[in-house]
Amino acid sequence: MTASVSLPAAPLVPLEDFPEHLRGSVLAIGNFDGMHQGHHALFDAARAEAARRGAPALMLTFEPHPRAVLRPDLPLFRLTPLDTKARLAAAFGLDGVVVVAFNRAFAETSAADFVSRILVERLGIAAVVVGHDFQFGHDRLGTPNFLAREGSRCGFATDVIDAVTSADGAPYSATSIRLALESGDVATANRELGYRWFVTGTVQHGDKRGRELGYPTANVRLPADCGLALGIYAVTLTRADGTTLPAVASYGKRPTFDNGAVLLEVHVFDFASDLYGEEVAVTFHAFLRGEERFTSIEALIAQMDRDSIAARAILAAAGPGSAVDRALANIAPPRHVAQSGPIA
Repeated sequence: MTASVSLPAAPLVPLEDFPEHLRGSVLAIGNFDGMHQGHHALFDAARAEAARRGAPALMLTFEPHPRAVLRPDLPLFRLTPLDTKARLAAAFGLDGVVVVAFNRAFAETSAADFVSRILVERLGIAAVVVGHDFQFGHDRLGTPNFLAREGSRCGFATDVIDAVTSADGAPYSATSIRLALESGDVATANRELGYRWFVTGTVQHGDKRGRELGYPTANVRLPADCGLALGIYAVTLTRADGTTLPAVASYGKRPTFDNGAVLLEVHVFDFASDLYGEEVAVTFHAFLRGEERFTSIEALIAQMDRDSIAARAILAAAGPGSAVDRALANIAPPRHVAQSGPIA
């Protein structure tokens, strides 16, 4: 068990409620699903420029993800929902997250209007940081070059960050991370993210079956769009007070029993208290095996015993992780209105 000082996530600032004291900020703009290593360079640049100017460093993102609005027929596995972005933004040392409500009406905003009405009039930015492939505005006609020209005309600086690539020369992307998680390749996903992927949610009521098997679980229902591979994982669970606990988790349908709705069931090692209604973060360290159906309860328990031994060994050797992981250790899961639910 580890505990740390619990700091708040970065504040979420709706565009329409943008406060006067944040005008003159340095702004990193993007969808930032995944907030992967390619994005880290944008955050680093925004933070450095903000420090040079003595100004706040902010991130601007869109909610919901634009693709969910423009292509609702295509399922989208969200890697970092908005609350997760706020927690990560704090870990990256950003001062807040500006949230633009994205809908079809907003999608009609021209690139010129995005600059004049939002960046200049509403936000009053001092500088903006974007990736080399950033496109914005109706029909995605806005480009980094356009943004730089408009910045020169309107009085803000523009910093365009080149592609950041992995050791094999491939650019980091949310798509490749989604594919990795969908196949259970947690190691690759975490490497590309630059931190261990995590989810947050409220512990809910369970059917108490885990307790009967000697493996009580904290049950968390993830969003329907979660594409994580079904299976067993070595994880840690972080409570709202910042306490981090080693655990093993099943993400699946429980085929030995009811083959029901997909649920994340987390068995915390050597833990006797309850987690009723708590908002928790579950961090994925390693994939152990796929979900399977057992012919007997005895066979299932024997495999759960082996899974627990494997998870304990992985977590004992894991270490504190990257600089982002270490920063996240000081930032508690977001506090929501909790839905009551016990460890079952």
